[in-house]
Amino acid sequence: MIPALLKRAITSEYLSFVLRILLGCFFIYASLGKIAHPAQFAQAIANYRLVPFIVLNLGAVILPWIEFIAGLFLIIGFKSRASVVVIGLLLVMFEAMILISMYRGVAISCGCFDTMGEVIGWKKVFEDAFMLAFAIQIFFFDKFELMKKFMSTVGPGGRITSP
Repeated sequence: MIPALLKRAITSEYLSFVLRILLGCFFIYASLGKIAHPAQFAQAIANYRLVPFIVLNLGAVILPWIEFIAGLFLIIGFKSRASVVVIGLLLVMFEAMILISMYRGVAISCGCFDTMGEVIGWKKVFEDAFMLAFAIQIFFFDKFELMKKFMSTVGPGGRITSP
């Protein structure tokens, strides 16, 4: 009984919808400070000592916009599968950078939200792992039809039609 209920909850399209909103909001929020302060974000990336200097500034300008657009698309349900793949790849990249830096003993700010973010550590690894689990759930179980179902009831001019 419990395993079947748990499986039904984990595979729920409604859970996917909620996770899409949460993950999308998180990535939009995370991008805003970086978009506003690209030089400080570039320094936060440079502190990891993993990114070649030649691509550092370009990456610091482009990456926050990718986070913003992927988060926005995830929330509104436009190209959701592609957006969640992009977010998943970003999370894997963030995890790798954090773990490598922890292994090397580098005590730096993560640069996740702003230039004064928290110091990298296991807490940040687990947070990113949970978000990656959310992304995986969305990828496999979101029907991407909830918005279509809603839009099918709204006809031209915003009038409610019968399904």
